Amino acid sequence: MNKKTLLKKFGKNLKIERIKQDLTQEKLAEKMQVSQNYIASIECGNANMSLGKVLELSQVLNINISYLLDFSDLY
Repeated sequence: MNKKTLLKKFGKNLKIERIKQDLTQEKLAEKMQVSQNYIASIECGNANMSLGKVLELSQVLNINISYLLDFSDLY
């Protein structure tokens, strides 16, 4: 596994959860006080989110952080 694969999987996990919660990228960005472009970049696997932001994201989505960090299907 490489970094790009990891970032894409994280982005996919985020997108799935965001859609499940009926949130647009814009709404999620607003809740996190970041830009919609940042959320889009994360979901596409083009940007790397700090661990602090990952924790904040899990809190905003009200999910366990381990869901976002589940890469088990990559092994």
